[in-house]
Formats: sequence, structure tokens, C-alpha cells
Amino acid sequence: MPSAEARDGGTLHTGGAARKWSNLRWLIIGLLFLSTVINYMDRQNLSILARTIQNDLNISDLEYSYVVQCFLLAYTLAYLFAGRVTDYLGTRASMAVFIVWWSIADMMTSLSRGLFSLGFFRFLLGIGEPGNYTAAPKAVSEWFPPKERGLALGIYTAGATLGAAIAPPLIAYMASYFHWRTVFLFTGSLGLIWVIPWLLVYRRPEEHPRISERELHYIRSSSAGAPDSDELPAEGRWNHILRRRETWILMIARMLTDPVWYFYLFWFPKYLTDARQLSLGEVGRIAWIVYLAADLGCILGGYLSGLLIKRGVVPVRSRIWVMAMAAVLLPLSPLMNMAPTPLLAVAIGSVAAFAHMSWLISLSTIIVDIYPKPVVGTVFGLVAAGSGFGGMISTNLVGRAVTSYSYAPVFIVMGFLHPLMYLLVRTIRAPKASPA
Repeated sequence: MPSAEARDGGTLHTGGAARKWSNLRWLIIGLLFLSTVINYMDRQNLSILARTIQNDLNISDLEYSYVVQCFLLAYTLAYLFAGRVTDYLGTRASMAVFIVWWSIADMMTSLSRGLFSLGFFRFLLGIGEPGNYTAAPKAVSEWFPPKERGLALGIYTAGATLGAAIAPPLIAYMASYFHWRTVFLFTGSLGLIWVIPWLLVYRRPEEHPRISERELHYIRSSSAGAPDSDELPAEGRWNHILRRRETWILMIARMLTDPVWYFYLFWFPKYLTDARQLSLGEVGRIAWIVYLAADLGCILGGYLSGLLIKRGVVPVRSRIWVMAMAAVLLPLSPLMNMAPTPLLAVAIGSVAAFAHMSWLISLSTIIVDIYPKPVVGTVFGLVAAGSGFGGMISTNLVGRAVTSYSYAPVFIVMGFLHPLMYLLVRTIRAPKASPA
């Protein structure tokens, strides 16, 4: 059976004939950033075009909710095997397979003729999209030393909020000139185009013909002694993962804290229109501030943990310190509902979104810090599955709370999830051989 390294392209050294590229690892992160932007555009195009599609296909609001559930169900379940596929195929091949799959599924949505076909094609989309979030961190584990991993994860994760920000105006603009089916063909084709530079550029550092000796030495020396070796644990993949308490701590932490981000994705604009009586135009003028803050949280949260490492803090401990900062800021959430003006409410929401994304980036980087490279994708898949289950449950609970009471209990609960989970996450200890 070929190794993941062989499936990723094999050894490509050319005797030094190929021209070397400097800082090749940042070019790779740039590609991963673009893949995340495309991922969110393909995910959001249905919600943006929902009313147009419902009218065209004669689908009710209740039936539309079934279509969304098809995606969420597939998306959550797919995480359970997407990580294993990533570790088996290797980073290069698995990312190409995943993005080709979800891009074709997105394009096939243009063929929908009714409820069943629309739900089926979105189910296929949900199967492929999680692969972006298992292959990308594996690439980070291969190309970045611990002091740069938080920033690297933050940069490509920021693509999600950028995609969420640019998708509405872009897709709405296209839909005003073309049929909605054409929009799906366009957004799906972006992923197929992206695969071309990915396959041309990505290799493991040790096998890349364009990497400079200086960069390769930097990656190797900065990771010396780290637990993220290229060897599969002696006890086997699943025994190593499932017997470690860190796996369950990280999974529970994402299950109970990620609902905060799901709220800002799916409920915050609705909160501004329902509870704050803003028009759609007014929401568009100020809601983007929250997602910009989330972008900053991705990047600055990762940068801060890297800065702490440079000052001598052990990698895992540096991530937990950043999470402590987030846990202090999130209890401000209940003040949002009491803010006298919508703009102040958005400002408080921006602080919460910034803090949550700093938390998420740090939690994700811990996985890269403490698990061997051959199992990183599998662990990311299992932990992210916890996020999916938490999102499915929380969406239902938020809907019930808003219908029966108000948004007030939602904000109160959101304010205490991170501090409670911090008490659990802080028990994670750094591996004995963690590098400086």
C-alpha cells in the first residue's frame, strides 16, 4: 500500500536544477486562504438565493429548512471520515479530491428540479466541504514551525469570514443579470480552477523541488524535538486518538463554544431586524463590522500566541493564554441586548466575535501542537464533528428561545460557555518534548 507521502506526489528533487522560491510556506497559506473563501461562497449561495429558488421550484419555507438540514447532516457526519481520508491520501491529494467533489456538487445544484434533487445536491456539498478543514491544518503541521502555526491557521480561517462578507453582494449582483442556475455554475467553477495551482505548488517540504535550503532548515530546526513526528503512533491510530483525554476535551470544547459563531452566522442579522427594527439596508451598513472583527480575531489570536512562543512560552501554554483572554471577553455578550443603540450592540457583538475566533484558532492550533502529523487530519475531523453536532442542537434551541421568550437568554448563555470550557481546556498539558 503506497504511503501518504507517495500519494502526495513522491520525491521530486531535481538535483538542485529547479529555481528556488523564498517563503514558499506563505504561498501555500495563500492558496488555503482562497480555498476557504471559495468554500464559504459555495456554502452561502443557496441561502442568498433562497427566495428566488423557492419561488422557481415551488418550495415552501418548511421544505427549505429540510434542504438546509440535509447539508448540515452531511457536513457533520462527513467530519467523522474526512480526517481519516486526509491522513490516508495525504494533504495534496486529499485537498484536491475534496474541492473537486464539493465544486461539482455545487455546480450540480443548478440541475435541481424540486425539493428532492435540491436536497440531494446540497447533501453532496456537505460531504465534501469538511475536507477543507482537515487538509488545511495538516498542511500547516507539515510546513510551519510551532511559533508560526497559530498565525498560519488564523490566516486561512479568516477566509471563511471574508467569504461570508463578499458572497452576498457578489452573488446578488450576478443573480440580477443571470439566472440563479448560472450563479451555481460560476461559484462551483472557482474551486475547479483553484485545484490547478494547488497541484502544481503543493508538496511536502522534504520533497519540494522549489524549497530553498534555508527555508527547509528553518522548518526542520524550529520543529526539532516536537511530538508531531512523521511516524504513526506505535499503539495504532485510533487507540492513540481515542485514549487521549485531550481528544475528548477539545471535542467537548468545540461542541459547546462553536454555537456562539453559529449564532453570528445564522441569527445575528435576524436579531438586528427583529429586535432592533433595522431595515435590510441598515443591517447591511453595520453588520459587516462583526465579521471584520472575526477576521481580526483569527489573525491576531494566532499572531499573539506566536509572539508568546518567541518570548519563551511553551506552544500549548501560549494557546491557552490566548483562550483565557477570550474567556474574559465573552461574558460581555449579555450587554448586547441591553445596549441603547444598534451600533453599540454591533460593537459588543464585534468584541464577542473577535474573542471567539481567537479562541477557535488557539484551540485548533493545540491539535497541531500535540498530535503526531500522521493523525492530525483524523483528530481535526473528530473535533470538528463535535462542532457540527453543537451547531445543529444550538440552532434548534436558539429558535425555541427566540420564539418562546426573547434573545436575552441566548446572550446570557453565550456569555458563560467559554469561561466554563476554559476550566476544562486549561488542564491540557504541553508534551514533554515541546520545542521552544
